[in-house]
Amino acid sequence: MTGNFLSDTTALTQRSLRHIGRSPDTIITTAITPIALMLLFVYVFGGAVEAGSDNYVNYLLPGILLITVASGISYTAYRLFLDMKGGIFERFQSMPIARSAVLWAHVLTSLVANLISLVVVVLVALAMGFRSGAGVLAWLAVAGIMLLFTLALTWLAVIPGLTATSVEGASAFSYPLIFLPFISSAFVPTESMPGPVRAFAENQPATSIVDTVRGLLAQQQVGVDLWIALAWCVGLLTVAYVVARSVYHRKVR
Repeated sequence: MTGNFLSDTTALTQRSLRHIGRSPDTIITTAITPIALMLLFVYVFGGAVEAGSDNYVNYLLPGILLITVASGISYTAYRLFLDMKGGIFERFQSMPIARSAVLWAHVLTSLVANLISLVVVVLVALAMGFRSGAGVLAWLAVAGIMLLFTLALTWLAVIPGLTATSVEGASAFSYPLIFLPFISSAFVPTESMPGPVRAFAENQPATSIVDTVRGLLAQQQVGVDLWIALAWCVGLLTVAYVVARSVYHRKVR
């Protein structure tokens, strides 16, 4: 059974990746919004922002990476919705394919597509002057956190992808996730915010993840922020996975 699941998931993931390969505009579109925001904030607002950093792009990049992932997972919901409406799931169910392989193929495709988008954004940031003296272990830690965050949001995207009644509904759920980093430490320190806004900003997942990634890239001690970030990611992943699997088994019998 495990062998069938692995081989079926691999084959279906390759199918999904071929679809993306035929329409690279999906990845390009995903990266355009965060890159545009990075350009806007660095070259238009950067001089007016007091972020405690000589190079604002260094301060800004972690938040832009979160926005990149939030933009990218909307396509996961979109592709799932099209497969649901197109009868792809029912067609696969009539074949000797592991039941959960179809779902995992979409999840793994999301991870690959978002990884490519994140690399593109980092390359643009380097061209804009981003620099980091972080070592290999720090970069691996950053990659691990972003991978876990992407996996959590991807399983969250599965839910509207399976339950939405329209294309717009399938992808629109990501909008609040895209705007969440704006009310965090992604663009300015939370100390500059008024009381209620600061309280929310300091106790939502984007701030702890942004602060952890920023600290790792700046070769600083991340302390408790790392554990808070991991707790948010693992907690969100667990809840999203359980709900998504429940919805999937109810929708696809």
